[in-house]
Amino acid sequence: MSGESQAPQFATAEYGNAQAMKCAACQHPISGSYFQIKSAPVCADCTEKIRARIPRDSHGAFVRAVTFGIAGALVGLVLYVAFALTTGLIIGWVSLAVGFIVGKAMQMGSGGAGGRRYQLVAVLLTYFAVSMSAVPIAIVQSRQAHQAQTQSQVQAPDEAQPADAAIPPRKQASLGRAVAMLALIGIASPILDLASDPTHGLIGLVILFVGIRFAWKFTADRTVKISGPHTLASAQAA
Repeated sequence: MSGESQAPQFATAEYGNAQAMKCAACQHPISGSYFQIKSAPVCADCTEKIRARIPRDSHGAFVRAVTFGIAGALVGLVLYVAFALTTGLIIGWVSLAVGFIVGKAMQMGSGGAGGRRYQLVAVLLTYFAVSMSAVPIAIVQSRQAHQAQTQSQVQAPDEAQPADAAIPPRKQASLGRAVAMLALIGIASPILDLASDPTHGLIGLVILFVGIRFAWKFTADRTVKISGPHTLASAQAA
């Protein structure tokens, strides 16, 4: 379900005076009462059909949207990490895809319903998906660098160091503390990039903002405002 508003386009509606008023949806003459949608007159029958197609916000729709959004954020994170590790390039353009995936997933989950709370969740999920991708990327790159260093030491051992020299023990931090530190580093990674490389960091933040805008627009409120019923007599008097 695309979630796009199914309401007809009323901008091209043609009607003259109140006596010759036509429905903007079915183009049939209006008799009796009518409604207004986007400043265009719509007959009662077409109004009921349009109301039935308008996405309705509910607790269930919001929960489904959040669930789909989390799944979309995970897909976007994996996509970001896979692209970076495969190409060796860490660029912000993938943020656009992440924002699109998160926003579209939430739109599908809600059945097209949207609003401010949907938009805030979409923004947070997009940001976390992009920023937290720095954690697995850094871990993989660190392991690769460590393996390369270990291999070079095996191939060219340091003769000056005794063979039985003891390696100083490392203090092992608790797993929870390590995970918390990685999470904080990941969340702050866009700001850290800006501090370490202002040009590259600024470009990354701008692209991330555009990706967040995608998610924001997909989860916007699409409710169609309907006023009425109005009467032909009141329209003629106006």
